Amino acid sequence: MKRLNLLCCCVASLLLLGTAEEVEDASEPTKRDRSHLESTLKLNEDKPADDFSGVLQRLRKIYHSSIKPLEQSYRYNELRQHEITAYPGRTLGSSATDGEITSKPMVLFLGPWSVGKSSMINYLLGLDDTPYQLYTGAEPTTSEFTVIMHGPKLKTIEGIVMAADSARSFSPLEKFGQNFLEKLIGIEVPHKLLERVTFVDTPGIIENRKQQERGYPFNDVCQWFIDRADLIFVVFDPTKLDVGLELEMLFRQLKGRESQIRIILNKADSLATQELMRVYGALFWSLAPLINVTEPPRVYVSSFWPHEYHPDTHKDLFLKEEISLLEDLNQVIENRMENKIAFIRQHAIRVRIHALLVDRYLQTYKDKMTFFSDGEMVFRDIVEDPDKFFIFKSILAKTNVSKFDLPNREAYKDFFGINPITSFKLLSQQCSYMGGCFLEKIEKAITRELPDLLGSIGLGKKPNVLSCDITGCGENPKNRYKKP
Repeated sequence: MKRLNLLCCCVASLLLLGTAEEVEDASEPTKRDRSHLESTLKLNEDKPADDFSGVLQRLRKIYHSSIKPLEQSYRYNELRQHEITAYPGRTLGSSATDGEITSKPMVLFLGPWSVGKSSMINYLLGLDDTPYQLYTGAEPTTSEFTVIMHGPKLKTIEGIVMAADSARSFSPLEKFGQNFLEKLIGIEVPHKLLERVTFVDTPGIIENRKQQERGYPFNDVCQWFIDRADLIFVVFDPTKLDVGLELEMLFRQLKGRESQIRIILNKADSLATQELMRVYGALFWSLAPLINVTEPPRVYVSSFWPHEYHPDTHKDLFLKEEISLLEDLNQVIENRMENKIAFIRQHAIRVRIHALLVDRYLQTYKDKMTFFSDGEMVFRDIVEDPDKFFIFKSILAKTNVSKFDLPNREAYKDFFGINPITSFKLLSQQCSYMGGCFLEKIEKAITRELPDLLGSIGLGKKPNVLSCDITGCGENPKNRYKKP
């Protein structure tokens, strides 16, 4: 009997030992191979990064000498306060610093809480199980705007330090107040990918929390980062597909940036095939009213974390989707200088159109004013109905401006509400003997200097051909407002 009891105890012990080993194995899931990630993002290449210092120096010179004077003279930064209605899409800072011009491409992560944004950054950088990894969890874990950038060693930088450092591109964030700066944090990590790109992790959207309870203007801060992002990852998971007021406001802020948005359905391997199809359809149904494009948005379906996909799931599909997203990220990195020059040129076009419109408003005001006129009433009549005085049509008729580039008329009501028309000068008066005319300089930058700079970094085109045949600049620009 004693032998039987002893045998039973041994068997029980072996069973418990086997169960413990299975639990231990289950608690440490195997990790996937990262070779596809390293090859797609070219992390294994030993060649030095491209040196664009000469191009950046030339770009800074063009901006400061040809674009910034007109931008400041006609207070383009004041129009930007209404940029959602005036100019949907990416815009430059009100007065761009060298940090903004020379900054690396920025990838912004947005989405509801605990959908895997921080885990995705950990996975891309290989930070899991290292001292550098971002904290993750099932509960809302990221309450700060976290900027992950390159540095010689692991280092945490407080928001007040980042805002005070003029060498960085984050000094304009001071305008959102000290409460926000306490929620801003920078992390420097010695990683090869971060030598070419900067990641920004954002607090998850929580629909049952009012914006005021955050202690800072959350939507305004998001808009600031959206304006400067080169690529925007909007992440969802199968459990958080509802669209509330805060997420709806976020997509309203993303209008005009559809080409930079990548929608991600994360944690896809947690679902069976039929459930995944239902969730995919539900996500489309939720986002359809929010994305104003003719074609349906591309949704990347995968699980962005280092562990093996769950068995009996579409592993090949998830891997292909992941590689496709990584190729998009690498494309942004590879084309960073081309994108920056094209963006500065787009900004210059908007500044030029704004200056032409203010000049036309001012010229119309001067033409309608008489000795007995009430200046305030005259200008109110012009602002309320600019089409009556052919303000916008005259710009289209006299200058090579596309009607699709014109800002919203309503934005100028607010603009002139804080900027009296009499505080501006006509474009014909913005000339000097030594410095030349502001309008001529910005048109030269748009039609010749910036396209030539773009051609000089290896597009395979001659700069002169690129500047006219590709951009359609036609003849050399003439200042129609210069006095004979």
